Amino acid sequence: MPHFLKETDFTARQAAAVFDLARKLKRERRAARPADLDRQTWALLFSKSSTRTRVSFEVGIHELGGNPLFLNKNDIQLGRGETVADTARVLSRFVHGLIVRTFAHSEVEELARWGSVPVINALTDFLHPCQIYTDAFTLAERWAGNGALFDSLRGRKLAFLGDTACNMANSWILGGSLFGMKIALAGPAAFAPGNEIRSLLEREKRPAEFLFTTDPFEAVRAADVVYTDVWVSMGKEEEKRERLAQMAPYSVTEKLFAAAKPDAFFMHCLPAHEGEEAAKAVLEHPRSIIFDEAENRLHTQKAIMATLAASA
Repeated sequence: MPHFLKETDFTARQAAAVFDLARKLKRERRAARPADLDRQTWALLFSKSSTRTRVSFEVGIHELGGNPLFLNKNDIQLGRGETVADTARVLSRFVHGLIVRTFAHSEVEELARWGSVPVINALTDFLHPCQIYTDAFTLAERWAGNGALFDSLRGRKLAFLGDTACNMANSWILGGSLFGMKIALAGPAAFAPGNEIRSLLEREKRPAEFLFTTDPFEAVRAADVVYTDVWVSMGKEEEKRERLAQMAPYSVTEKLFAAAKPDAFFMHCLPAHEGEEAAKAVLEHPRSIIFDEAENRLHTQKAIMATLAASA
């Protein structure tokens, strides 16, 4: 059964095909509705609140001819002690796919292990593969024109600033190894990429080209993209004061953004906290493509779902 739990669950060739399909679906969105999920029901099993993820998946399932079913973890028996394994086996009898937004990455792995329908990781504390594919597609749109989307990513440098041990940083490290991108991360020493992502790279024998530094200007030097994310993710609220103090030197100011390439793009997966991880002038900069990212969640995730449905 095909699943999309991490960036490398698709090969480079498959990822390239997903990008091509996303472009096609985006261009033809107003045309006759495709029937990739015709009469199928896909469940969204969420333990974390969401704007972009929930809306883009619900709209995407509908536009592919399917029916979205939203399930908050606390509204079903999983929130009252039913095991993940039993939940997976029961839901697989009812729905055609599971889209999961939760805390522990082991939960999506267990749902995939025990279920009999495709499972998509819509975010865990370890990885956020749908966002990374969306971001890469968004950049490829700019760099490739009408050419090969996937190939346009190779050799490009992305600088990630702030919490470099978060799920987005992990996903850029892993995704960069698939896309052939150079990933430079800058953050406090205590937030360096952890053993979990390093072990995953080792297990998959992936020659990831990434640099970690505590110097934000070193990271953004010659960068094609400057990327950041919130400093206090869901579940980390009790650490807010300490995190804000530690991350302050890594805020993307106009000066720091100007140290990247003259045509570099600024990206943020949103929601943003103006004046914390990025200045308002950077968030609103002409080369900020944060809302293109947000829109492209819809098109990229439709391509991912259609690909999995065709392979199931």
